[in-house]
Amino acid sequence: MPPPDLETVAEAVFAALAEPTRRSILGALATHGPSTATDLAALLPISRQAITKHLELLADAGLVLAEPGERRRIRYRVNAAPMTIAQAYLAALARDWDSQLGRLQRTLDERATQSSSDTARPMADAPATERDVEP
Repeated sequence: MPPPDLETVAEAVFAALAEPTRRSILGALATHGPSTATDLAALLPISRQAITKHLELLADAGLVLAEPGERRRIRYRVNAAPMTIAQAYLAALARDWDSQLGRLQRTLDERATQSSSDTARPMADAPATERDVEP
């Protein structure tokens, strides 16, 4: 099986985490450990049915894993692997942007230095004006 495409995984992670309720659910799982939808409903101001729908979306993105528990209850736990892939994707973008922004900054600095030296030279050679002469 080929390794997952970084951009596809990152897109799924960002889409799943775009919703504040899903971020809250993921935070509760990270803090309290594996939990059922009922456990999470006791912690958050949202119904068990709504939590179940959000958990399905988080599971589709690979951010949570469903594990069968006792009495047919499903416990969900955080899966950090997709977040690690999304972080790597962002780091690669940052490197690309940092490189481009660094080149831009160097070009602007060179132009500013060149411009200040060009303006300083003509001023020294310029004839005196009425403003420059003391009364």
